Amino acid sequence: MRHPIFGFLAAAFLSACAAPAAPPQSPVSGNEQRTAIYLESLRDRPTYLETFLRRMPKGGDLHNHLSGAVYAESYVRWAAEDGLCVERATFTLTPPPCNKEGRMLARDALHDPALYSQLLDALSMRGFLPIKESGHDHFFATFGKFSAAQNNHFGDLLAEIAQRAGEQSVSYIELMTSPGMAQARKIGAAVGWDNDLGRLRDRILASGGIGAAVAEARHEIDIAEHTMKRRLHCGDQSAEPGCNVTIRYLAQVIRVFPPEQVFAQCIFAYELAKADPRIVGLNLVAPEDDPTTLRYYSEQMRMLGFLHTLSPEVKLSLHAGEVTADLVPPNHLKSHIRGAVDVAAARRIGHGVDVLGEDDAPGLLAEMAKRRILVEINLTSNDVILGVYGARHPFDTYRRYGVPIALSTDDEGVSRIDLTHEYERALLTYRVGYSDLKTFARNSLEYAFLPGESLWKTTVPFVMAEACAGAASSGGTVPADCRELLDRSDKAVAQWRLESEFSTFEAQSWRPK
Repeated sequence: MRHPIFGFLAAAFLSACAAPAAPPQSPVSGNEQRTAIYLESLRDRPTYLETFLRRMPKGGDLHNHLSGAVYAESYVRWAAEDGLCVERATFTLTPPPCNKEGRMLARDALHDPALYSQLLDALSMRGFLPIKESGHDHFFATFGKFSAAQNNHFGDLLAEIAQRAGEQSVSYIELMTSPGMAQARKIGAAVGWDNDLGRLRDRILASGGIGAAVAEARHEIDIAEHTMKRRLHCGDQSAEPGCNVTIRYLAQVIRVFPPEQVFAQCIFAYELAKADPRIVGLNLVAPEDDPTTLRYYSEQMRMLGFLHTLSPEVKLSLHAGEVTADLVPPNHLKSHIRGAVDVAAARRIGHGVDVLGEDDAPGLLAEMAKRRILVEINLTSNDVILGVYGARHPFDTYRRYGVPIALSTDDEGVSRIDLTHEYERALLTYRVGYSDLKTFARNSLEYAFLPGESLWKTTVPFVMAEACAGAASSGGTVPADCRELLDRSDKAVAQWRLESEFSTFEAQSWRPK
């Protein structure tokens, strides 16, 4: 195990290696100054602080897994409704029959407080203590335990996630989900491996199954979104807050399979993204320390880099650096983020926890800052899975080097948190204030994979495009040039909404009475 002092020494070393000076700040209005001062008065008043942060506009959550974002209580309820079973030995939800030894009806848990409590603990990090297993192992085991309860509930998952986002002033989510990936893996397995990626891609596409899988996945999303809107009463006078949340998707490739299956999934993800504007990119998911992932990590980066040269318009965010010296040998701490950035051409990095272990870490950080490669920071997830928190986390290192960051949840249902919680954790753990939180929120939309031009002329500091400068806070008529920008850019529309929400939030009397 790497000694804890390593994190402190490495951070000090990097700080001394010509880390850039603090970036210039955006102009601050009087209302923003008053808001910042008020927030500082709440640091030791947790109830008021949570209320403030819940109402604060937070833009988007860019790193959010669909299945992991749902709370265990929902999975237990759906399992009971669908007649699923519980394996008493592992508290895994399974399809019927439930009359086998060691199984019981999931609905029995609704009338058995002890069983219900045990289920919630098994399906999430609730009450977890690292006695018989690590946080890492317990966390990833939850997905297999609740997976049976997801069937036929795609729309219900969306409704829960959207509603939670809407209730805490989150306006945009990029959800990672995997419709069609199982079919893609079957195609890859049938075709087999070929080290010539161009030839292998041609064979996979010629199989004829990818197009059908794309059509089926799009239909599945159509049905799910229809269900979500019905659940939330969207379009009615009784519409729920979740109706105001924009949802887009990242096709998540499961990377713990043989290369031909992973490549087939990547090809499918690219074809899906090109066919459906709701799919704004892709990601590789599952444990980065899995033996198959480690064995083929470089090969997977090569696959993605190859596909990027063919379809550079399809955007890529990658889980990279979600490992520590406790989980992998030292050689796997040296190049995962570098490979994602330089080989695969990722535009965002998820987690990035082991950046201090990378070869030439200062050079990598400087490159990420220059190329504006955002890091999706998941503070609670990094704590419960990896045991990385506080000063051991590279949060401050990324900020010193000017690498853009945004706060995200990862798997808020499993971790039993929300984005408000992550904002509060960042505020109380690190030396950040209101302007920093505002930057994180703006970053979440600036680096979102929404199409179109940005509302911002520059982001260091944030200076609005001349066509719209000052209009978002004026409350008046939108200038014609600005309207033209908004009409042609989904990204600018989302950013305009955030700025309008900030203007209202900072001007209104939001002090608790």
